[in-house]
Amino acid sequence: MTTADSLREALSQSPAEILPLLTDMGRVMLSARRQGAIHERMGAVQGVTIDADKARLTGECHDSVIDLAVVTRIVVDRSGRMRDKVLPKLECQDAAGETLFSLIGLEGLEPFDAALAPLGAGAPLEPVLREAPSSGAQDVAPEDLGAATFAAILANALPIAIDFERPGLFQHWLGLLPEPKPSMGFVNVMQGDFHLHLQAGTVASWARHQLEADVVLRALDAEGRETGLSLRGPAAAFAEVPGVREPAAHG
Repeated sequence: MTTADSLREALSQSPAEILPLLTDMGRVMLSARRQGAIHERMGAVQGVTIDADKARLTGECHDSVIDLAVVTRIVVDRSGRMRDKVLPKLECQDAAGETLFSLIGLEGLEPFDAALAPLGAGAPLEPVLREAPSSGAQDVAPEDLGAATFAAILANALPIAIDFERPGLFQHWLGLLPEPKPSMGFVNVMQGDFHLHLQAGTVASWARHQLEADVVLRALDAEGRETGLSLRGPAAAFAEVPGVREPAAHG
């Protein structure tokens, strides 16, 4: 089994061999961030399908595709805690050793280590220094584009998809928008199996695309670059959303 007394270790198996073990861990949170957006799904992973260089995680609370051509190594880290509870995680890394996103065992250490036991011990690694929580919390201005966007969508009361892409990962959520909660410099869209934390000021505009019957709004930064966050749904869901560039070429 893995060396439970090792806080951090690199597993020798490929991600395609490791990821199917997620179904034995109980509730898992897939947490990914990019350019001011943190996109999280949490709950039991009920299925992992490996097809060529893609791994698909499915379940009532999960819908994501992991690119195994990009995610080439998985590191176990047991140093995370919430109050008195250890929250171990699998760091999904690229060939350069950059952590692209993490899979966090919400049930704690015991089911996490039990699921990984068939893999044997990994190579011990030195602990990494964690960033101290920022003390620069700020209010979110009502005119912030992220806040105004989700306020408009909430008022329209139609289901939408909130999708997130970054190298190595696509993650999807679909549903009726819960009431956004601006706090600590973020617009927070949260329900039991899904969190989106969108930092104020990180979305400068939305690029509108038509995809069959749906409209897709892709978040752009101040330089006009896509951030990886997108919203999809019927056109009526996005009525009164500000900052939309249209029409845009289909992409």
